[in-house]
Amino acid sequence: MITDRGRIFQLFKYVVYALLTANIYFFFTVEWAAAPHRFSDGVALKDIIEGFTATIDTVSWVILLLMFELETYVLEDKHFTRKVTWSMHALRTLCYVFIVYSFYGYVTKLLFLTGAVPLPGVADLCTLVNGDWAYAVGFDEYALLTADNCKTVSPAVTFMQFPGVTAIVDPAGLTDLVRLAWVDVINAGVWLLIVLLLEFDVRLQEHNRFEGGVLAFSTVSKYILYSTLFLAAVYWGIKGDFVDFWDAFLWLVAFIFIEMNVFDWRQESLEEQQAGVQAVL
Repeated sequence: MITDRGRIFQLFKYVVYALLTANIYFFFTVEWAAAPHRFSDGVALKDIIEGFTATIDTVSWVILLLMFELETYVLEDKHFTRKVTWSMHALRTLCYVFIVYSFYGYVTKLLFLTGAVPLPGVADLCTLVNGDWAYAVGFDEYALLTADNCKTVSPAVTFMQFPGVTAIVDPAGLTDLVRLAWVDVINAGVWLLIVLLLEFDVRLQEHNRFEGGVLAFSTVSKYILYSTLFLAAVYWGIKGDFVDFWDAFLWLVAFIFIEMNVFDWRQESLEEQQAGVQAVL
């Protein structure tokens, strides 16, 4: 029975990992559809991080998650040869580079949204129906203004234009988008802090020093940080769309699994130490 429960738990864990991997496709399709409206002259190399922040971020985090799974659960001590260790460190470092780069991408998206300015002389969206103008119906979601939708996308009589593009939104919509962008920035920053703590935990556990005040500090800090992420997920569930909420929820579950791996690893180390002491006695 215990073995069966263990297999079911592992199956559930890897299903979560697979769902997170599938989210790469969902984020890419959303950002690909938004790119023509954000970058009317095409997506230049320098614009890739701003245009595909969520996709790049998710790819990096999925790879990093699998690295943690290998290190804290799959691989045993005997597998950590010099070559394996250096390869994992190199790949992990590359992931962190892209994760920090993605954080910059979230900041640039926030600056893009806050750079919106009033569009003078336009009180009726139907006057912009010429095949070029789009309306921001959501975060990274734009609808081309047509004769069929120009009277229904917004009841406002004043509008804001995003910098450098023919895309607009009403003031209330802009407020919602800016708040969602702030949640993105905060969420990305908190995840960076969590992964730094987790790296700290893993390195200490490798040397059997993850205990005492260090353990208490890590535990309290993670309660605060994970609670912040949970609140961000709730906000996305209310103000964002389902994919953002679902992705945030899955990441919380995935890293709870990693935390459990570290906890089990620590328990095994303690048991081995106690067994060694009893053998000496």
